[in-house]
Amino acid sequence: MAIAFKQIGLTVATLIVGCGTGWAGHQVWTAQKSQPEDTAATAPLVQPALNRIEANESPAIALVPPTQPNPNFIADAVNRVGASVVRIDAENSNVEMPEAFENPFFRRFFGDEVPIPPEPFQQGTGSGFIISTDGRIITNAHVVEGATKVTVTLTDGRSFEGTVVGTDQVTDVAAVKIEAESIPAVSFGRTEDLSPGQWAIAIGNPLGLDNTVTAGIISALGRSSSEVGIPDKRVQFIQTDAAINPGNSGGPLLNDRGEVIGMNTAIRKDAQGLGFAIPVETFTRIANQLFETGEVEHPYLGVQMVLLTPEMRDRINEDEELGVQVSADVGVLIVRVMEDTPAQKGGLKAGDIITQVNNTLVETPADVQAQVDASAIGEPLDVEVTRGEATQTITLRPTALPAQLQ
Repeated sequence: MAIAFKQIGLTVATLIVGCGTGWAGHQVWTAQKSQPEDTAATAPLVQPALNRIEANESPAIALVPPTQPNPNFIADAVNRVGASVVRIDAENSNVEMPEAFENPFFRRFFGDEVPIPPEPFQQGTGSGFIISTDGRIITNAHVVEGATKVTVTLTDGRSFEGTVVGTDQVTDVAAVKIEAESIPAVSFGRTEDLSPGQWAIAIGNPLGLDNTVTAGIISALGRSSSEVGIPDKRVQFIQTDAAINPGNSGGPLLNDRGEVIGMNTAIRKDAQGLGFAIPVETFTRIANQLFETGEVEHPYLGVQMVLLTPEMRDRINEDEELGVQVSADVGVLIVRVMEDTPAQKGGLKAGDIITQVNNTLVETPADVQAQVDASAIGEPLDVEVTRGEATQTITLRPTALPAQLQ
């Protein structure tokens, strides 16, 4: 008996990711088991920076006598960054009146003495951090989504009205601006310098407790959105066991030098010690676009993919609706090509196995997605596929992710 596509339980990694996570900084995702105006400068507004050892320099360990480790490195890191972490209070007064108050039977019962509730509104608290001394701040989109009023409070007690410059649901990043000058900004590290087991420090306002510091380690890198339990995002998350709670959303994740390496975003409510942060390269790329244009364009190909395993191969071959037959049991298989998309126009077909994107080997759908995200809209992108016994390279030109898919 043929198994319908929806019945085989494919975890489909797709390049047409949608989004939408709701409003308020207290949001917790539950995993289901299943630049401003251009100036004379041409550099991006937000750019990860890290002191690097040049290739012709000897490692520091060969030049510097051994020293005792700094027992207060966490405190030092927090002191360097703490003043740049802010509290964000978001209010939404556009809340509909409960239908019961408009019900004729309700009014018949109470007559002219219908109890009128106070003006309804929602309020949430989250975190954010300052990325430039003139008041540019980033946080999670779900912290400020739908807010009619945003208040930003600095560690010195000053409060400012914040303007939401733009939000990106696909990555859950938001840009906020306050009218301030000469305020302290964070510095950035790089995820390529991270490895599991290194220290990780989180700062934020969990449950409204301002400037809370927790510490742990980097537990893993490159966790896909599907693995985390929020498949509508396009992010390769940093996993940490540093305590992250509601209200930490939008706050920074630091390395042991006090450099921001991630933005705390999600926790698993069904587990302990599982927190996730958006990598610095992702949120800086998105922030640059938001502060420059107020919106983000994501490269889009228009294919659905699965990770091949022997079991997945058998399920696909049994699914008559798919109309795909494969013999391989490893790789990234295209199971569907959307109509009128760069993938279809370029010649990709269901049944193709993707082996390289942009001359980079790919082993999982997340690898493919990462390469597509790093591409430029309208620019050539080479995709190498195996089709039958032949290998060929197909050049595509990504378009912007359609608005209805965001």
